[in-house]
Amino acid sequence: MEQQIDLNNYEGLCRLDSTGMMDTLAGLPAQCLLAVRDICGSVELPAIEAISNIVVTGLGGSAIGGDLLRVYSAGRIPVPVTVNRDYVLPAFVGPDTLVFAVSYSGNTEETLSAYEEARARGASVIAITTGGKLGEMAAGDDIPLVKIPAGCAPRAATGYLFIPTLVILQRLGMLPDLTVETTAMAGFIKELQEKIGPESPGEENVSKQIAHKLYKKIPVIWGVSGTTEVVAQRWKGQINENAKAPAYWNVFPELNHNEIVGFEYPREILKKIHLIILRDEQDHPRVQKRIEITRDIIKDAVDGITEVWSSGDGDLARLFSLIYTGDYASLYLAALYGIDPGPVKVIDFLKWELAVE
Repeated sequence: MEQQIDLNNYEGLCRLDSTGMMDTLAGLPAQCLLAVRDICGSVELPAIEAISNIVVTGLGGSAIGGDLLRVYSAGRIPVPVTVNRDYVLPAFVGPDTLVFAVSYSGNTEETLSAYEEARARGASVIAITTGGKLGEMAAGDDIPLVKIPAGCAPRAATGYLFIPTLVILQRLGMLPDLTVETTAMAGFIKELQEKIGPESPGEENVSKQIAHKLYKKIPVIWGVSGTTEVVAQRWKGQINENAKAPAYWNVFPELNHNEIVGFEYPREILKKIHLIILRDEQDHPRVQKRIEITRDIIKDAVDGITEVWSSGDGDLARLFSLIYTGDYASLYLAALYGIDPGPVKVIDFLKWELAVE
């Protein structure tokens, strides 16, 4: 039976949170600073001459960092970044590929398989992990190993899993020095935490307000290709894992060519949908026009529409402002359902079943 928690009851939120997800989320600014200043500094990088593509291979929270890199680097580096969520790698991976093998635990079987394939194809490989089998394999193969701190769920380790890829590309001369921008971003989200963290009252707290809107509704999150697409996917995954609830995502302008037609039937289910539209000042002007028109088309079909705008100076700050807002909203939604956000028993059971021979 649901034991709904008052979101302004800080002690109640902490009691429900057995694994300290709230505390870990509060530490995101420190994660980012540690990643940019310390974690990658002593890693000896290979001599990489001709790289024609970059692949980040990982799953779940370990893959979101790759998606962030893909979007952030699209207009900054001249080679494509691809995210691989599979046991096998795309056929184009070869000696001119830089592969980031990312697994927070170091034991993700799909990533271990892709790592071995990358090695067999002669790609330049860099491992990012807390240890586990991936750490052992990288050390044994004399592969550059970025050792990140352990102790939190992969979905709560975004700073550790994303920022090192930026720092490495900077060290390889593919990105400019990002120290100033990353430091500013960390400072900004630390200020934001005071506004959306658990001790901020609901009447002033956007994330708590969003959680109430999503309570007993079906969240559908829409982002924009090239800006907030990854954040929309992130919101969906965080609601799934933290609140143990379904959620769905899509992106403009693609959704205007299919999904927008699906808001007529069944009407009783559509009225259970609460739509979140993620907005950013860098969205293409024609996409901004599309959002306005789309909102008017479907506003009467769904429970409600909430627009969430990014904030902060610089692309990283704006991205993380939306990530942080959604992360907290997912934890508050878990509290409204009386759910401990930390354990992911279904995933643990699936891994156990896969391990049984």
